[in-house]
Amino acid sequence: MTQHLVLPTTLEGPWPAGTEVIYFGMGCFWGAEKKFWQLPGVVSTSVGYMGGHSADPTYPMVCSGATGHTEIVLVAFDPAQVGLYDVLKVFWENHDPTQGNRQGNDVGTQYRSAAYWTTPEQEALVRQTATAYSEVLTSKGFDSITTELADAHQFKFWAAEDYHQQYLIKNPNGYDCHAHTGIDLPPVAST
Repeated sequence: MTQHLVLPTTLEGPWPAGTEVIYFGMGCFWGAEKKFWQLPGVVSTSVGYMGGHSADPTYPMVCSGATGHTEIVLVAFDPAQVGLYDVLKVFWENHDPTQGNRQGNDVGTQYRSAAYWTTPEQEALVRQTATAYSEVLTSKGFDSITTELADAHQFKFWAAEDYHQQYLIKNPNGYDCHAHTGIDLPPVAST
């Protein structure tokens, strides 16, 4: 098992009882992963590929656009320490979910916005926050959200190569295109 370089856990688990997993695509996965490992209550993070049609994708294959995968961050979190809403705030507020197959200068299907849930409760809150955030964005003149919303169970998570895992710890001055959008996710009613 590979040890996380920041958190005191492994990348693949097993993790403590009650840990939940959700997957996010926010463009380049290096900076996205860092946003989540910094969030108190996150047990582990790992980067990889999901949502495509090829088995055993590699970074060059995914970057070619031929596999249909997006760069993904697996987020394992303890819901007793951090609520799903707070995890989703990090997701929605730290990338532009209206850009389709791109994030800034990074263009291609591998950079699309995606949220893949693992429980019905996660699905409900993902959809609820997507609607709420879309309303805020469009009221400020942005396009509608293009984020792919799907059940994670229909895809396999393919872990990225070791050099991508916790990349910004290994390369402190490495590429990190993620910043707060300046538009906050509004509160939503509990489901």
